[in-house]
Amino acid sequence: MSSPKVLVTCPPMLGLFEEFREQFDRYGLTGVPAEVTQTMSEEELITVLPAYDAWIIGDDPASAKVVEAVAPTLRAAVKWGVGVDNVDFDAFERAGIPVTNTPGVFGNEVADVALTYLLGLARETYRIDREIRQADAWPKPSGISPVGRTVAVVGFGDIGRQTVKRVLACGSDVLVYDPASPDDLPEGAALASWPERLNEADFLVFTAPLNDATRGMFNEELLPQLKQGVRVINVGRGPVVREEALLKGLRSGVVHSAALDVFETEPLPSDSELRSFDRCIFGSHNGSNSADAVRRVSHLAIEKLAGMLR
Repeated sequence: MSSPKVLVTCPPMLGLFEEFREQFDRYGLTGVPAEVTQTMSEEELITVLPAYDAWIIGDDPASAKVVEAVAPTLRAAVKWGVGVDNVDFDAFERAGIPVTNTPGVFGNEVADVALTYLLGLARETYRIDREIRQADAWPKPSGISPVGRTVAVVGFGDIGRQTVKRVLACGSDVLVYDPASPDDLPEGAALASWPERLNEADFLVFTAPLNDATRGMFNEELLPQLKQGVRVINVGRGPVVREEALLKGLRSGVVHSAALDVFETEPLPSDSELRSFDRCIFGSHNGSNSADAVRRVSHLAIEKLAGMLR
């Protein structure tokens, strides 16, 4: 009897795939790397997945359409990582296919990126680097210091908690927005109700997952409530920030600059107006991708999948 075949479509895991073959073998599984840069389309998945017994999902559309098409052959799936907005859990349940994710695994890694973005926007270090390299310039922009500034952090899950800890170490004051109203905030952080007190924030950091409550939280209606010159950071999910609203804020100067690891459309289109704002910092939805974290989460995903297949 042949071993169950597992399709892997998660780019960070694919980057270190050879390291995981031994663990696949140990569990009697055959891991197969997909050819993908960011995500596979529904049509590609419907074509490819029927040849596999299991799936380690990246940010691909694990939609009802896909699940219904592969239900006769797919036996189990694991969403690699924390975010599950791309997974239709109800569709998996209807099809009788067990599915889970790997929660609470990237708080430190994504918070590290959030902090580097915050400091990069504050002191314009990325912009300085670009101008030295690309324009043979020697710029000396006057940035701002995080000490004594107010940082609004949206979301107080694992990523938000770790971000708050790092920001407090910079000497900033922190406002936390989270519908769960956590009562264990560290000293120096205060709970606020969205969007109250946003006019105090020098930095606005989104760490929240994508759901009905967070989709489009940053929108045009929010702009008049922001402090002039606020710096916006998103390390959560792209659609939490409506990019047209962000562009309007950047054009007017209400938003000084933005640092985005995630976007409404990924990869960022080559004709996106966001590219014209040289103070901004852009990532490639790569906040969780440290080699240490990828190894840890990939091993966990394989272990969970093996358990479900047994």
